[in-house]
Amino acid sequence: MIRRLGKALGDGDTITRMIDETVEEIAEMQTHSSSVVAVKAATALSDLTEREFPTVEEYLRTLERNSSALRRANPSHASLHTTQRAIVERVTEADPGTVEAAKAETEAAIEDVIEQVEAAKDRAASRCGDFVEPGATILTHDYSSTVLGAIEHVIENAEPVDLTVYATEARPRYLGRKMVRELATYDGVDVHLIVDSAAGHYLPECDRVLVGMDCIVGETLYNRVGTYPIATAAADCDVPMTVVGSEAKLIDGGFAFENEFRSTSEVMREPAEGFSVENPAYDATPTHLLDSVVTDEGVVEY
Repeated sequence: MIRRLGKALGDGDTITRMIDETVEEIAEMQTHSSSVVAVKAATALSDLTEREFPTVEEYLRTLERNSSALRRANPSHASLHTTQRAIVERVTEADPGTVEAAKAETEAAIEDVIEQVEAAKDRAASRCGDFVEPGATILTHDYSSTVLGAIEHVIENAEPVDLTVYATEARPRYLGRKMVRELATYDGVDVHLIVDSAAGHYLPECDRVLVGMDCIVGETLYNRVGTYPIATAAADCDVPMTVVGSEAKLIDGGFAFENEFRSTSEVMREPAEGFSVENPAYDATPTHLLDSVVTDEGVVEY
């Protein structure tokens, strides 16, 4: 349920408390799934519809300011960028004649964006399920709800399933552990958690690498750090690599990916004396190393 504050915005209060809290949460990456982040940010904009504005122009300016603050909270999330822009552009282009009309258009835009994000993930997972044959051995990296959805699709539509999945730990936050815990609840899936550096050791046993994505900008895939070495090793082992995600994560222009460098305390607890600790959240993989990209709207093969 959305928490309503019901307070009128003044000139010095252009960012609402709810949106400010959402910005902080996104910036701290308390939520990892980009689709969850996009939905959370879209929902936060609803707070503006409960506030009073003297003119349509003031409402639209405030909508843009708050949306911009949400987008800046994590410049690495393409889906956050595209969904926020979609909401603001729809409301602005509707050219509402009253504040109430602008609020109604905002609510409708938010509902449509949330529905599109959730449906896109399901459609992409369903289409990607066709790339995983029963009896296959796959390797995955990081935690991806869309990859999980693809495996669920295989399970629901094949008998017997008999899948083998190698999942990396995705250090230093060990997001792969969440992945294997969920995979372990699926019937017919033999799950193995491996350290990141062991991916090359197990790749010759695999039929396919299957990962999610943060985004693809031009000819570069940005995803959880560790994806690039897996892609290069998979190419050397002649193992096809498929990336799955919503079409909104494929960006041609208007978005500059900014990597995030996380706290050194995630890597080691004791002080770093005489050396520095580097902890990038994402790496860049050239798309020519991929076999295919599967989205809710289609398949791109390389």
